[in-house]
Amino acid sequence: MKTNLIVIGKTSNKHLAELVEDYYGRISHYMPFRITYLQDSRRNKVSREQQKEQEADAILQCIEKNDHVVLLDERGKMMTSTEMASWIDKKKHSGRNLTLVIGGPYGFAQRVYDRADEMISLSKMTFSHDMARLLITEQIYRACTILRGESYHHE
Repeated sequence: MKTNLIVIGKTSNKHLAELVEDYYGRISHYMPFRITYLQDSRRNKVSREQQKEQEADAILQCIEKNDHVVLLDERGKMMTSTEMASWIDKKKHSGRNLTLVIGGPYGFAQRVYDRADEMISLSKMTFSHDMARLLITEQIYRACTILRGESYHHE
């Protein structure tokens, strides 16, 4: 299984970008992992709906037919770190690639929701997109260490 993280725009905070890259490197020691940065449509000076549609075009082009697509969305399922590790382990044995998607500032166009297999939420709190990238990469790394029985995670 390959795990893909699709995000809109580059991480604007250089300190957070460095941390995301650090976790990217760590995750890559455990499993095939890729981050795809798509163009931020805000530069096009279009309406919110047009922005979501432009982002949907780009997101859907990055998704393969057989991918298990998971949107990071405030209405998604919340999990503990241990539950996420178990969830990733099940996905790993499904034979499908796992594609996680963090949308733009206005969320997703309906057709992206329609393509998704499920949604997860990082918290009931709201985070910047830059922070969401850091949190999901850290949690993927934590899940990898839990699955390997390493000491990064303490219960």
